[in-house]
Amino acid sequence: MQNEIIKGKNPLMMGDFPDPDVIRVGDTYYMCSTTMYYMPGGALLRSYDLINWEFCSHVYETLEDTPRENLDGENHAYANGMWAPCLRYHDGVFHVIFIANDTRKTYHFTAENPEGPWKKSYIEGFYHDCSVLFDDDGKVYIMYGNREIHVAQLKPDLSGTVEGTDKVVIRDEPGGFLGYEGCHLYKINGKYYAFFIHSCKEEWIRIEAAFMADSIYGDWTGGDVIRYRLPDTTGVAQGGIVDTPDGDWYGVIFGDRGAVGRIPNLVPMHFDDSGFPVFDTPTIDIEAKSTHPEYVYDKLFKSDDFNYASDSDGKVKLDDVWEFNHNPKNDYWMAGNGRFTLVTEKLAKSAEFARNTLTQRTKYPKTSVYVTVDGSQLNDGDFAGLIMLQAIYGFIGVAKEDGKTYLAMRAKAESRGENAEEREYARVDLPDGKATVKAEAKFSLGDSCEEFYYLDGGEWRKLGIDVHPQFDLRHFVGVRVGLCAYSTVKTGGKTEFTHFVYED
Repeated sequence: MQNEIIKGKNPLMMGDFPDPDVIRVGDTYYMCSTTMYYMPGGALLRSYDLINWEFCSHVYETLEDTPRENLDGENHAYANGMWAPCLRYHDGVFHVIFIANDTRKTYHFTAENPEGPWKKSYIEGFYHDCSVLFDDDGKVYIMYGNREIHVAQLKPDLSGTVEGTDKVVIRDEPGGFLGYEGCHLYKINGKYYAFFIHSCKEEWIRIEAAFMADSIYGDWTGGDVIRYRLPDTTGVAQGGIVDTPDGDWYGVIFGDRGAVGRIPNLVPMHFDDSGFPVFDTPTIDIEAKSTHPEYVYDKLFKSDDFNYASDSDGKVKLDDVWEFNHNPKNDYWMAGNGRFTLVTEKLAKSAEFARNTLTQRTKYPKTSVYVTVDGSQLNDGDFAGLIMLQAIYGFIGVAKEDGKTYLAMRAKAESRGENAEEREYARVDLPDGKATVKAEAKFSLGDSCEEFYYLDGGEWRKLGIDVHPQFDLRHFVGVRVGLCAYSTVKTGGKTEFTHFVYED
């Protein structure tokens, strides 16, 4: 293994990868992150230095076949779906365990290879923000909860808990603030460690707390270990810890960055003479050792020419940077021959309920993307184009009305005092139904701004209003860029997207 020092900066991957859990297997680090209602879900990332990351796989293509996860009608899983995964490796098997708030189930995925295939099973019960420990005595424990933190022993097959073993071991004080949650449970050098996020009574700041015990049910002692705001954050807390092959320790802990989402940060740590964890003050400039210093990482944000080939079953595997908004209907999207094609198969009142919206994460602190849209085969009442998706969103693309096509900018822009409905703010004639459109966003904790443009004679012309998105708990994720089409009158409208460019 190499030991070359790699320098980098916080935040790590510049995109929305919340609730990170991190492990090391040999010389390779893996991170699993919350993806909620985006499919495929359970994004699994890989690194050789803890600073640079790339996609490794997704743990599942779809989670469940339910009206909410399918985005049927106005059913939806916004602010729900897969939360706070626990990532573990034990006896040659990778484990990912998490709950989904809409299904009220606890999921357990396993694989011998991190690239998959992954097998799904269930743990009976519902364990909020859970963390699992494979103890060296052969027993398996699950820690979970909010404000009151529980520990229970799991059955050997992890199908449920052993009766009579569930006990509250740690309590946060009562009050109108975030109590302990986001559990991360470990056993290191014979001692048990638990890490949590919470906030305080006086102000909204994310705080990392840590506790230590000599036995899993024993007296847990500890308290706050990080109370610090990196620039443009509300504090740094919630995430896992991991050691390097050389025995150094780090926390991989996220910070809120406003509308762009929650982005992990790397924080060096060590254990004091008593064995208690001590974190360095989080900083922008960071460094770590690489086990593969010459390795070239794939990008986390990508342009796409849509030149995909089908497999032997006629299926197309999109790049891992892409995730659909809710479960896709695979008979109504196609990718290949230089284009991504959508055919509408449901009526929707707005872009929020459009099926098969294909998304990527936005990038902090600035995102700029453009794509060419061919809406010449739309039906009256259709709209198709480029969206910046969150509860407050903007959308630019092709609309069809009374047999004519237009270039239009639409938005649900409550931050401007408008009502909660999507509405049109500007349009220009577009006789052939084809346009190249662009969305730009600048992100900061206090105020983020999106602008929308179209290409006219080689120049970008702005269309419509500025949109000011927020990290809105109605969606509970960062803003996504998306390729979207929906019908309000008649299904079957067709849109082709070409030359998607994610500008560096």
